[in-house]
Amino acid sequence: MLKLTNGLGDKSMNRISDYLELKLNIVEWLTTYFDESGMGCFVVGVSGGIDSAVVSTLAAETGKQVYVLNMPIHQKAEQVELSAAHIEWLEDKYPNVTGMKFNLTGVFETFKDTIGKINETNHSLANTRSRLRMVTLYQIAGRYGGLVVGTGNKVEDYGVGFYTKYGDGGVDLAPIADLYKTEVWELGKFLGVDERIVQAPPTDGLWDDKRTDEDQLGATYEQLEEAMETGTGPGVEVLERFNKMNQHKMQPIPTFTL
Repeated sequence: MLKLTNGLGDKSMNRISDYLELKLNIVEWLTTYFDESGMGCFVVGVSGGIDSAVVSTLAAETGKQVYVLNMPIHQKAEQVELSAAHIEWLEDKYPNVTGMKFNLTGVFETFKDTIGKINETNHSLANTRSRLRMVTLYQIAGRYGGLVVGTGNKVEDYGVGFYTKYGDGGVDLAPIADLYKTEVWELGKFLGVDERIVQAPPTDGLWDDKRTDEDQLGATYEQLEEAMETGTGPGVEVLERFNKMNQHKMQPIPTFTL
């Protein structure tokens, strides 16, 4: 059993004492879900960040066929390079992993040209990038009979709603959605993920500038985790504001019933 404790440590929430056990538990959960689904593979998109690196590695650990996609859209060169390096590492280590790269920049630009002046809202266009990647993931999943594996963590999925509806939020299963970001970092270290990915500032990769997740949120992941776990600290206001604003994404779709 995993030991769960309250309170913040220097780097993580200290809920997890054994990362080998955590890895084994998640891999077993993924394997069971896969076997019961009757599907043929896992499909994971990687961004050069820690969440997708950890999820793709856990999927690979199942021994099932895994397609890992690098899908740049006006991406910073270092992010594309980190994604490529991670895929190469996976392919070298796991014979069940197949890497793919689809440069979606041209598709994105064609979409912008097609909708004309409507494309002037930067935030909606940022979300379009995420949705184009979702479409690509499900194209591969449809082709090979696969399950799209989500890469969201607990802060993003259940705290602040920091994801794109029908973008990176459009998945079939979510293996790390109950892990805080600091726990994902620690798990990534344990799994042997490239140190450059572990140390890279978290970013959603949806903007042309270098803004990070924490720039957009106005709080660090550690502060948001403290707010979620204890209801205290400098992240409380940010957590409450984003949580309220993003309930339309986080709750089931309202349905009129007779």
